Amino acid sequence: MKKQLAAIIPAGLRNQLRLSMYRNEVLVQRIKFAGIKAPQGGWPVLMANSFPKSGSHLLDQILMGFSKVAPFSPHVPLPFFSYDGETGKKHSVQEALAYIHALHPLDVTSTHLLAWPEVVAEVCTPRFVPYIIFRDPRDIVVSHVFYITEMEPGHAHYKYYNENLKNFDERLKVSILGRPDADIEFPNIAQRFEQYQGWLERPEMLKVRYESLIHHRREALGEIVDHFLKRVNTLPTPREEIIDILEACIDPQKSPTFRSGRTGDWNKYFKEEHKKLFKEVAGDLLIQLGYEKDQNW
Repeated sequence: MKKQLAAIIPAGLRNQLRLSMYRNEVLVQRIKFAGIKAPQGGWPVLMANSFPKSGSHLLDQILMGFSKVAPFSPHVPLPFFSYDGETGKKHSVQEALAYIHALHPLDVTSTHLLAWPEVVAEVCTPRFVPYIIFRDPRDIVVSHVFYITEMEPGHAHYKYYNENLKNFDERLKVSILGRPDADIEFPNIAQRFEQYQGWLERPEMLKVRYESLIHHRREALGEIVDHFLKRVNTLPTPREEIIDILEACIDPQKSPTFRSGRTGDWNKYFKEEHKKLFKEVAGDLLIQLGYEKDQNW
């Protein structure tokens, strides 16, 4: 039904309708939680930023869970992706800034937002409570292959992956090495990740590992809640109860791109040639992120 409506209603009108419904939801939330005093500096925006294929929807679900204890939105209105999925076109820093400036207090937003210096300066302020989720880049490239070939036929790389590449091994190589000769920008995995690393250097942005949410969920949720409570310290709900509520909001099956929910899946798909290529372009990245101590893996 949703796909049928999407085919009938123009994208611009769909977005207007979504925003209208969303603003009404926020008004209802404000009424529902009218007894809670706004924190010093007013209500912030909650931002779920992510490197693609790192658990974006998982972090979205967690941050939307704050709507059960405070007047934040229970939905994300319109996300922002630095690269357009259908065309592969890279959005400009001006477009990213326009998106950020259009956000309202109590919004919950989901983004694949590059660490442009101008954008980082805007987000790393009391106006936002920002988070970024990432995962082992080796699992990212494996997930990327499945996403392009099986889940998103409208994606800019779908035709190339399915018609020009013969098998999974070839597709995995491209996800590692990128497409330097393509008309659309798609660099190797280290260069893609480099565009996000500026966020990891900022204390205002809480770094969330996907693996921690899978294997050490309670502890990871505690860090997410503590980051929130540093800015929003007027809630009557106890910390442990908030953690319980956020944990109950996690439902991977509701993610449109959920596949396995496992970690270390790359071990099943990487052959020696993939390991060699990955070490050449992104071996240092694994060490920087703490996924490996050296190149001996």
